[in-house]
Amino acid sequence: MRRWKELPDSLDQRVRHLVVQLRRLKDRSGLSLVSLAAKTEYSRSSWERCLNGKALPPRHAVEELARITGTEPTRLLVLHEVAEKAWQERSAPSPPAGAEAGERRGRTGAAPAEPAGEEPAASGSGRRPGISRSAAVAVAAAALAGLYAGLLLGTPLRGDADGDGDGGGEKAGTALGTPAAQPSSPAPATSAGNGRGRYVFEPGRSYPCEVRRSGGPDGPGLVAGYSTTRTAVLAGPGWDVVEAQCLLGHHEMDPGIVDGVYGQQTIAAVMRLQKKAGLPADGVVGPHTWRVLRG
Repeated sequence: MRRWKELPDSLDQRVRHLVVQLRRLKDRSGLSLVSLAAKTEYSRSSWERCLNGKALPPRHAVEELARITGTEPTRLLVLHEVAEKAWQERSAPSPPAGAEAGERRGRTGAAPAEPAGEEPAASGSGRRPGISRSAAVAVAAAALAGLYAGLLLGTPLRGDADGDGDGGGEKAGTALGTPAAQPSSPAPATSAGNGRGRYVFEPGRSYPCEVRRSGGPDGPGLVAGYSTTRTAVLAGPGWDVVEAQCLLGHHEMDPGIVDGVYGQQTIAAVMRLQKKAGLPADGVVGPHTWRVLRG
C-alpha cells in the first residue's frame, strides 16, 4: 500500500475530514490511482491532487468513489457539502456558477473542482428579487449545518482502521483484512456499561470528568466512565466523544467544553496530543490515538 503525503497544515478541518474518509475508501478497495482513473471520469493526477488536499473533490467524484467501493454515499455527500462551503470561504470570491457536468475534467489530468452554486433565477428575470447572495448563502449554510448534525447524530460516518495512522492523514494504511475500528455512536452506551442510555446533545451542558486508572479485559488504562472503547473512530456526537474529551483534559490538552460534540477545539486538542505522541497529526481519533489517551 502506498504512503500518503501529509495533508497541508493550512487545510480546513472540514475539508480534511472529507479527504480522510475518501482515502480510507480508496485504501479499503485496494484500488490504485490508475485503477480509479480507469473506473471513473477523472484522471490519475486529478485523484492524486484531490486525495492530497490540493483540490476539492467534485461531488460527482465522491459519488463515483462511493459507487465503485460499494459505499452508501449519503453521509459522504454531507461531508462534501460542508467541505465545499469551507473551500469557498477560503477561495472567496467564489468562481462563477456552472453546471456540474461542465465542471468534470474527464481524463485531462487537471484537478477536478466544483464552483460555488448560484441561487435560482426567477422566471424571465435574472436573480431572484429581494434575496441577496449573502443572505441565500447564510440560509443554505444554516440548513446544511442542521442536516450535517442530524445525520451524524443519528448514524455517524463509519471510519476504518485501514487509513493512515488513525485518520489517513499522513502515512500508509494497513493491509486489507485488518479488523476495522468501530465508529463512535450515539446509540445506547453498551461499551460504556454505565447505564446512561442513548446520548442526546443538550446545548450548554458540560459533563463532569473523573479520570482514574482501571483494569479491564484489554489491560489497565485511564477511564472517565462514559465509554470503554479503544477503537472507535470519532465522528458524530456521543459518549465516546465525552470520554475522549475527559481524557484529553487529563493529558492537559484542553478540548474545550466537555459536551460530547467533536468540534474544532476538540480536534485541535487531538492534533496536539498526536504531535506530542509522534502520531500523524490528522485530528482523527482511532485505535492509535485511543492507546495514547488510555495510557
